[in-house]
Amino acid sequence: MNLDTRESTIDTLGVLETAALLRELTAGLIAVTDFDEALEQLVRIARDAVPGVACCGFTALRAGEPAGVAASDPRLAELDDLRHAPDSPAMSAIRRREMIIAEDLTRESRWPTWTTRARNLGVCGVISAPVDVDEQVIGAINLYAEARPGLTTRHQLTAMLLAEHAGLLLAAVRDRARQAATAGQLDATLLEEGVVGQAIGVIMTQRGCPAPEALDVLRSAAASLDIPLREVAERLVITVSRPRES
Repeated sequence: MNLDTRESTIDTLGVLETAALLRELTAGLIAVTDFDEALEQLVRIARDAVPGVACCGFTALRAGEPAGVAASDPRLAELDDLRHAPDSPAMSAIRRREMIIAEDLTRESRWPTWTTRARNLGVCGVISAPVDVDEQVIGAINLYAEARPGLTTRHQLTAMLLAEHAGLLLAAVRDRARQAATAGQLDATLLEEGVVGQAIGVIMTQRGCPAPEALDVLRSAAASLDIPLREVAERLVITVSRPRES
């Protein structure tokens, strides 16, 4: 195999690895509604899928304030936490809105306190890529290497693609969380509301089921009959209220 063919093969493998990573991320986060759970999934999948990366972390800000971290290795979680090190590669990436690369921390002078802590924990290099989630939440995904040379141009490209894809997936997670919260508030309102609440009570009595399940039965009936939920409730209440013939 000549040099050109070897490099082409390596590049192809890199593309396939990145595509597999993005596919696994999508599968792992597609149904998640909790943001913190999504971050834990993200860093775990990224760490396992990216060769040469010893740890993956995520630094999150909400409305400009630290809003939590996630780390695939709890031992290194403090490196992502802005409360311990506000001057860090992650914060530089967030502020400058560009990828930050420090291939060799023994020669790094940009974040002296953070760098000392990272080196004491065995970290040799880091890449931090900014992640835009939505109007309220921004962050950075951080890839750590514990060997030199650990971070290559392929890692930089992976970090960039990972950050863009993670931003889309995390935005969807927050959207689902908001929708779930709205649906929960709606359910609570329906359970307390007049005729719908009465109908739910009837179903609970008939089936011996809890209120949420009774509401699901009522919704299923409304969908099957293609009529409003309230009308189904009214029909049920009228039916059970009608005096039986002797």
